[in-house]
Amino acid sequence: MKKKVTAVFDIGKTNKKFFLFDKDFKEVHKEYASFDEIEDEDGHPTEDIYALQNWLKEVFHKILKSEDFSVKAINFSTYGASFVHLGENGEILAPLYNYTKEIDPKIADKFYEEYGDNLELIRTSGSSRSPGLLNSGLQLYWIKYAKPEVFKKIKYSLHLPQYLSYIFSGVPLSEFTSIGCHTTLWNYETKDYQDWVYKEEIHKILPPIVSTETSLNMNYNGKRVKIGVGIHDSSSALLPYVRSVKKPFVLVSTGTWSIALNPFVDTPLTLDDVNADCINYMRINGKPVKSSRLFLGNEYKVQVTKLSEKFGKNKDYHKTIAFDYKAYSEILQDFKHSFKWESFEHEKMPQETSYMYDTFEHAYHHLMIELVMLQVENINRIADTQKIDRLYVDGGFTDNDIYIKLLSHYLRGMKLRTTKASLGSALGAAIAISDTKLNSKFLKKNYALKKHVPFIVN
Repeated sequence: MKKKVTAVFDIGKTNKKFFLFDKDFKEVHKEYASFDEIEDEDGHPTEDIYALQNWLKEVFHKILKSEDFSVKAINFSTYGASFVHLGENGEILAPLYNYTKEIDPKIADKFYEEYGDNLELIRTSGSSRSPGLLNSGLQLYWIKYAKPEVFKKIKYSLHLPQYLSYIFSGVPLSEFTSIGCHTTLWNYETKDYQDWVYKEEIHKILPPIVSTETSLNMNYNGKRVKIGVGIHDSSSALLPYVRSVKKPFVLVSTGTWSIALNPFVDTPLTLDDVNADCINYMRINGKPVKSSRLFLGNEYKVQVTKLSEKFGKNKDYHKTIAFDYKAYSEILQDFKHSFKWESFEHEKMPQETSYMYDTFEHAYHHLMIELVMLQVENINRIADTQKIDRLYVDGGFTDNDIYIKLLSHYLRGMKLRTTKASLGSALGAAIAISDTKLNSKFLKKNYALKKHVPFIVN
């Protein structure tokens, strides 16, 4: 007898994942893929949306024919700040512009001069002024003025999770988590689009908004399948915790971005929050999640590549390094900040990177100490650790022994727990379209919830 499953495509910047979950949300099948980036018309690297689209269909059609599984539902979790622009007949009109893409500063300046010259827009939208296209709403404004010939052809602009849903359903929709996550589109006070969206008539190309829990019951290739509308990956990663953990907590969702999320704030950002560079993500019910993001995974990749080249190690050698208390102690004896970051600025970083050690292991420990210090700042920015004593970490860095041990040490007033690294936002996407209620034992029972204690200082 075929096992009834929910399918989830979990699309990251680097890794594309496909999961099948049974009725208890246990993973019963997974597949991974990655694609070479292509270039947009300006030569900037970006996602190959056509390769991604072909892979989605190929994998799903194969599973539909499986002798082992009967797919009853499908949902989609992806990175944010990314739009797919569709024409009258559903054709793609422009590349899937990378959120790292720089745009004409005159256009950005024009926008903020007209709509956000004070902190009010940042406060009510939960979106700080960011470089390039990281605030996805600004992409729509940029296209309108930089590429008017494209803009006038747009029938709908879909955030990436909703575009993946559209591939299978043919129904263009918007949903809360994509709209509310650092887009500058949403007003958390009025619970509607910002005034500038209406003044610029951007709302006309944004499809109707539905709940993130919405699903469409459709006949797909002769099979009756419930198709979800998609969900922003950071909001998705938060969902299993919100549904199963009753005491206040902070979640750090790690990957290319490391996002610290505090869902126990139910008001818009204050001016103090804005000045501390906090932003809002959104829960599936539209409530704000006080957050602080760090381009940690990206910076880690950059710096590890440099270390591997300098010390003549293969590109995966860093994965073999476990925490060494002796190395940690020696580094702290004469510690100084040694790494110049390429993904962000920090007041303590030097003008140039200096390698102070003869071994990869010591240099790598030093790198991790500095990155974890940044992570701790990132967590403290959004959480009163005197009131919240639970810290959950999921995503790729849960497999990094040094990261976890240092984080546990520097935040030893909090109880640190990690969950199985590979699932993260995929699990949340499956839960979002299910009627199943989760109990407090869910994470421990199903997803290798692991407690960590600070190491002993000699």
